[in-house]
Amino acid sequence: MPIEPLTPKDVEERLRELPGWSLDDGSLTRSYRLGSHIAAAAFTLHIAQIQDDLDHHSDLTLGYDSVALSVRTHAADGAITDRDFALATRVEAIAPAHDVR
Repeated sequence: MPIEPLTPKDVEERLRELPGWSLDDGSLTRSYRLGSHIAAAAFTLHIAQIQDDLDHHSDLTLGYDSVALSVRTHAADGAITDRDFALATRVEAIAPAHDVR
């Protein structure tokens, strides 16, 4: 069964529920600042575990004290789908435990 893309209106409405996330060049994106490089690396690892749990992987960039995500569903020709919002929501849920800024 194919994965259905969300409509632009659906994406806009759902983004309202995820402060800090935005639509950039066709992907859901978010950057986080953390207190140190080790904290950023730990957050990256936790995100990678969530991606494996969901079998949905984003572009994930580790900086010195930052982590950036860019999410879209390649199986839906790069469109935004429910899977992207599920990943973003899970990442938001763990962010406070990593003391993101």
